Amino acid sequence: MTEYEKILNQFIEKDDRLMVLTAENRAPLRNLVEKIGDRFLDTGITEQAMIGIAAGLALRGRKPVVHALAAFLTMRAFEFIRTDVGIGGLPVKLVGWVPGILSDANGPTHQAIEDVSIMRGIPGMHVFCPSDFQDLILGLPRVLESESPTYIRYNTIQSQYSHLGTFELGKAEVLSEGNDVCILSYGALFSQAYQAVQFLREEGLSVGLVNMRMLSPVDEKAILNAAQSKLLVTIEDHFVRGGLATIVAETLVKHRQMACTLNIGFDERWFKPALLQDVLTYEKLGAQDLAGRVLRAFREI
Repeated sequence: MTEYEKILNQFIEKDDRLMVLTAENRAPLRNLVEKIGDRFLDTGITEQAMIGIAAGLALRGRKPVVHALAAFLTMRAFEFIRTDVGIGGLPVKLVGWVPGILSDANGPTHQAIEDVSIMRGIPGMHVFCPSDFQDLILGLPRVLESESPTYIRYNTIQSQYSHLGTFELGKAEVLSEGNDVCILSYGALFSQAYQAVQFLREEGLSVGLVNMRMLSPVDEKAILNAAQSKLLVTIEDHFVRGGLATIVAETLVKHRQMACTLNIGFDERWFKPALLQDVLTYEKLGAQDLAGRVLRAFREI
């Protein structure tokens, strides 16, 4: 079993409340299904019904962990999530498969680059967007222990660095601080941001990097600290409107703080369907391209 499946299995063995559901998306659960027996339920391609079932189970004392393609989970079933799970504050965990640029060559219908804005708009909904698979594994136990409804962006990317080893709901992972530039990122583009930092440092810049793994509740202190740099950069595989860029703007306005910002994400269009490496190349989201965009913006300050 994968580490993800092992953690789910461990929680199932020690917590009678936990159940696993899917809307015909067994990719992250292939080795777990037979092992957990009637604690697993596949509703078929019925995301809305799955959320209704999960809410009913939660009202009967269960803690459902549901799985579906991120685009269909957050959009097709949105009203059910908002009304059945969100209003009641039920401890349903919503796992979105192939979010953002991980959509695996699928077109706009399957590209979840609005999901963060949609989910964080529900009062009380936690939003966990791990930077890589190891980050997902690090945070999953805390998410499963929580009684809050939570949306999780499932991330299969392998880590390029050693995580700090701690995870706290609502807290960012600060890898470094920088006087010239500070980059805030999350999800699939974090690995590219991490590499971009190395290129920028070779140019002599003092660069900070923060893994904004939790976007709701968000670590406002981390954002405000990052805003002390000369240039504050957000990098995300999401529409700029409603995602991290908007969260940063809201936080700065709330605390009456100003910052020079560069927001990198998708604006006014979906991305060209392709495999991950080709998306990074075509959309100029690879590490070198990101570093170049940041360097140009810094020189224009």
